[in-house]
Amino acid sequence: MDEQAKIVKLELRLDWSEMDLFGHINNVSYFKYLQSARVQFWEVTGLASVFRKERKGPILASVQCDFIHPLHYPGNILIQSRLIRIGNTSFQLAHKIHSSTGQLCATGNDALVMYDHVQQVKLQVPEELKHWLVEES
Repeated sequence: MDEQAKIVKLELRLDWSEMDLFGHINNVSYFKYLQSARVQFWEVTGLASVFRKERKGPILASVQCDFIHPLHYPGNILIQSRLIRIGNTSFQLAHKIHSSTGQLCATGNDALVMYDHVQQVKLQVPEELKHWLVEES
């Protein structure tokens, strides 16, 4: 991940129901955490607002997660998300999931495609997203 890119942060509480037979957080939950981070990114960048108004927004083309260290209940996690690539009609996010002690527990990547949900066609990545990326924090 580009260390200069803006970071969108999201803190979540781990739930008892997310544990598996082995007493740690089930791998499926990590994908839910990545989904929550994606939605947080859409809210922060304004993509969610555009979708609500115009029915135009990103759709998930691919998601990937690498498990590094198990998470355990009870606890919290911090997810840090960055925009790492912008193409003509797609962009890519990279995520880091940290435990409440700061330990890196997983990394993830999303490939997203801009899409017109009414016309059902791909769209160009909005200039606003490119501007958001380069704005000074």
